[in-house]
Amino acid sequence: MFGIPVPVPRDLPRAFENVCARLGSNGLADLRPTPSEVVDSTDERTIRRFRSADRAATGAPLLLVTPLAATSVAFDLRRGCSVVEYLMETGRDVYVVDYGPVNFQDRTRGFQHWVDDVIPDAVRVVSDDAGGALVHLAGWSLGGIFAVYAAAAHPELPLASLTPIASPFDLRQVPLFATLRPLDRLFGPYTVAPLYKALGNIPAPLTSLGFKAASADKYLTRPFTVLANLDDRDHLEQLEAVDRFMNSMYAYPGRTFGQLYHVVMRSNEFATGHMEIGGRRVSLSEIDVPTMVIAGAGDGLAPVKAVHHLTELLTGAPSVRFGAFPGGHLGVLTGRAARDTMWPALADFLARSEPDITAQ
Repeated sequence: MFGIPVPVPRDLPRAFENVCARLGSNGLADLRPTPSEVVDSTDERTIRRFRSADRAATGAPLLLVTPLAATSVAFDLRRGCSVVEYLMETGRDVYVVDYGPVNFQDRTRGFQHWVDDVIPDAVRVVSDDAGGALVHLAGWSLGGIFAVYAAAAHPELPLASLTPIASPFDLRQVPLFATLRPLDRLFGPYTVAPLYKALGNIPAPLTSLGFKAASADKYLTRPFTVLANLDDRDHLEQLEAVDRFMNSMYAYPGRTFGQLYHVVMRSNEFATGHMEIGGRRVSLSEIDVPTMVIAGAGDGLAPVKAVHHLTELLTGAPSVRFGAFPGGHLGVLTGRAARDTMWPALADFLARSEPDITAQ
């Protein structure tokens, strides 16, 4: 019988040092949030501002949009690997909109709620807080999809640019959905729909499980990864931070999940570039600001082809840039490699898309 080889770290003294440090504390990673302040808060969302105390803002503000179920921790994963910390230190004020936990009373909130109300309202709040400036709008995963449709549905918004990150628009290119679609045709009407209608939402443990399922290979090999990298403190800190993020996920509002379930699993409507929202047809060709579309080269939930499809739909944008960077669905946003790849590229795009005048 052949045994499975157990990986051994190269630097055993350093591995021993890291193990001792871990056993003698609550963790290796510095998970303290980057200092911020609440700019505006309602029952539906909270907007926080990250501002450097060492330098004045030199560019238009950036608003980061979180997806449903995930917390804004994704943008501020840990000290030394935080996208808000990085962009803030380039001299830019960074704002993040977070929705907080989803309760049963939120079950009726659908796609229109985020696209017509929450995101446009957040853009206006940020613009006002920045003295009437135009706003760079970026979102991760479903947050990027919300940002894209909000920009298309509301051309009057004071936007300087748009950046969806790991946001798939052609779901035919997502292997997970291709696998699930035949099962959905057989069992979907009897399982998924009754579940979210009865509960009012998709519970947080299920959203976390679904996220993990999209990266099942990484979780299956996790013990071997830890053993092989016991001498790499930065790697161990990243694993701790990702675990914290995965364990902090929220529930999904039932109506929004139901709408996305039908759009994603049944019609692939995102790929058409058009969507019925609030009784009117919203077309992505109406977007008229510089746009950067970002994909993760190793993303199984939003593969490069699924993300790249958006570039073909933005026919009205003055410029469209595309970049595929190292990392999976979360890694492309805030992985260790993102510090030297995606973040500098995003900062460069924002600098090149700076408006000449304010929105007023």
